Amino acid sequence: MSEKGKRGKRQTVTTEKKAFYHLPGLFEFFDLYKVFIPLFREKREYFYDWCEIGSIYGAPADCLWGGGRVGFGDADIREVRSFMEEYQISSRLTFSNSLIREEHLTDKRCNSLCALFEKSEGVKNGVIIYSDLLADHIKSCYPGFYLVSSTTKVLTDPADFKKELDREDFRYVVPDFRLNRDFPLLYSLSCDKKAKVEFLCNECCSLGCTDRKKCYENVSRKSLGEECEEHICTSPGAQRGYRFSDAMDNPCFIGTDDILNRYLPYGFSNFKIEGRSLGSAVILEMLLYYMTRPEYILKVREEIYLDSMLDLF
Repeated sequence: MSEKGKRGKRQTVTTEKKAFYHLPGLFEFFDLYKVFIPLFREKREYFYDWCEIGSIYGAPADCLWGGGRVGFGDADIREVRSFMEEYQISSRLTFSNSLIREEHLTDKRCNSLCALFEKSEGVKNGVIIYSDLLADHIKSCYPGFYLVSSTTKVLTDPADFKKELDREDFRYVVPDFRLNRDFPLLYSLSCDKKAKVEFLCNECCSLGCTDRKKCYENVSRKSLGEECEEHICTSPGAQRGYRFSDAMDNPCFIGTDDILNRYLPYGFSNFKIEGRSLGSAVILEMLLYYMTRPEYILKVREEIYLDSMLDLF
């Protein structure tokens, strides 16, 4: 469906159920969120009443345990923690490196981040994770976190996905985006399992991609500081880079109409927006699409763009 078609029905549907968005760029786009979140709270009439911010995820630059995307966030970590606590929004540390070894568990920077973010007044913070070794370390040393099973596991097999949902370690499980439309599988899940599913909404990757795990592994090696060749994506259109309009044309894209009519009514309420490697201007367009009432999009865009302290480009 075209972008226009997917945007067309958004403003006409109402629901009592809530969708919780998990947004990218906790450290990477902190300047954007410092402007957007107060606006979201103070001008709530600008935004859909059926959506909330469930968490914001990310990792500072040079995090050994990082994965998914190479982190570049340079925001002050104590300022980030204080801000998120003030607005009572869950922070998620993206520690989804798939190649963690025993010697990596003592990394001072990552352990310091965990110690700082583990405890937060009135809101529970989380860790997005791949490695079982790291998961055991987090559970043992920082039990105040909840854990999220990372989409970097590339769970495309329904049986593997169900096994992951059965694991009590994880509060949420993010399957591969190619399961987004497997409605017979999804609707067959029990209510408690549906509550654990967190869908990756806006992936641009080709459905036929066979290198997804290799791509994530390449990022993991870079985060560990290992020498490795650059992963060259062979998906159609990869040379264009990520474009939200292309993601909208992906057969597994989850738009607002899908959320309201196909997911919320059947017990699913958690939706992850990807984009940590993108610019803040692109992230803003996602926030406008997923959260903002059409009649207020220009007002929100102006509030953000005209803020003298924010450089969106």
